[in-house]
This record gives sequence, C-alpha cells and structure tokens, in this order.
Amino acid sequence: MIRLIVWFLMLTAGIIGGYLIDSVLFKSTLESIPFHIVSFVIGAILLMVVLRISRNTGRTLAKYGRKGNVKRLDTNVLVKKGVYKYMRHPMHLGLLFMPLSLAFIIGFLSFILFIAPFEMLLMVIMIKTIEEPQAIKKFKDEYIAYKKEVPMFCLKIECLKALLKPYKE
Repeated sequence: MIRLIVWFLMLTAGIIGGYLIDSVLFKSTLESIPFHIVSFVIGAILLMVVLRISRNTGRTLAKYGRKGNVKRLDTNVLVKKGVYKYMRHPMHLGLLFMPLSLAFIIGFLSFILFIAPFEMLLMVIMIKTIEEPQAIKKFKDEYIAYKKEVPMFCLKIECLKALLKPYKE
C-alpha cells in the first residue's frame, strides 16, 4: 500500500511540477496543440508497452511464484523462468517508464525532460535499496545466487523480445 501511495505522490508531483515549470519556462509548448498531439501519441504508445510488460510479468509471477495458499499479489517461490531468466526486475523495468509515458500523455515538457527521468532514477534507487533487500530476506541464498547470475535489468534484444512477446498460458 505504501508503494502505491509513493507512486501516486510521485506522478501527482510530476504533473503539478510540470505544469508550474512549463507555465514559466516552456509556455510556448504548453500552448502548442501540435506538440500536445504528438506528445500524447508517443505517451499512449509508451503506456501500452508499459501495460503489456506489467501484464506479461505479472502473469508469469502469478503462474510460477506461488505454491500453496498464498495471497493474490504475493509470491513464495523465486521465479527464474520466462523473462526472469534474463533480468531480475522485468516488471520494474516496464514500470520505470510509467512516469515518462504519463509525462508525454500530459504533454508538459519539463515533466518529460527533467521530472520523469528524475522519478525513474528514484525508482531504480528504491529497487536497489528496498526491493532487493526484501528479496534477499525472503529467498535468502537462492536470491543471492540469482543476483550474481542475472542482471537487474537487461536491454539486449533477446531480453526485450521476451519482455514484449505475448504471454502464453
């Protein structure tokens, strides 16, 4: 729940901050209809990619990450199948682009250029300082070994193909 609140606050701050900065520094783009149309289309496409990644990785976690009676959004098995064999945080890689997709949809240039990249950096820091220690605590030596073998993120073509291909049941 706390993570959702942090996400909501980050995205809300990006929108408000973007508007305030743009109203002073980038007034011409704030009022440009062609800029907003192009920006919206880019943002919508990026959002579809983010949602596809979330769906695919979430389904993979749901299928392989639970044994026994486990809460719906929780896992008790370390998943190393599918795209998780290429990177430790494929869902987070997709979600990293949520602020940027929202920034493009909203069309605030300062949100696109400054705020969203800063929020993306904060998210990587949160993954490194919160998610990774929690995974080590939960899965112990198995996760430590996995961490040594598999990078946090992977941008190789084979990884991205695995991340974006339609999910198979």
